[in-house]
Amino acid sequence: MIKYLLCILALVAYLTASAQVKVVHFNAGWNSSNNVAWVDNLKDCKIKKIDIVEDKKAQKKYSISVVPTLIIFNGSVEIKRFEADISFSIKAKQEEIQEVINELLINKF
Repeated sequence: MIKYLLCILALVAYLTASAQVKVVHFNAGWNSSNNVAWVDNLKDCKIKKIDIVEDKKAQKKYSISVVPTLIIFNGSVEIKRFEADISFSIKAKQEEIQEVINELLINKF
């Protein structure tokens, strides 16, 4: 019985930790050909997509000067930012961003 309770508590702690990690994908409609196609494949985090043409407040709030931009948040704290280069595409790989997410989750335990 205690094993089951510990498993349930561990699962709740894990789900709570992963819910706090969020990746926000900023882009603009005119640059949709450079969307980060694999962003929805990231695991153990929430994904949010923002079009800065439609949401100028978010563009200003997060100081988005180039699109696409990916920002990893832990709660409301920005942890890491990945911005496009002069070709308006992100060179970071999915594995690199997933590593940051995994590290955040491991450090919560």
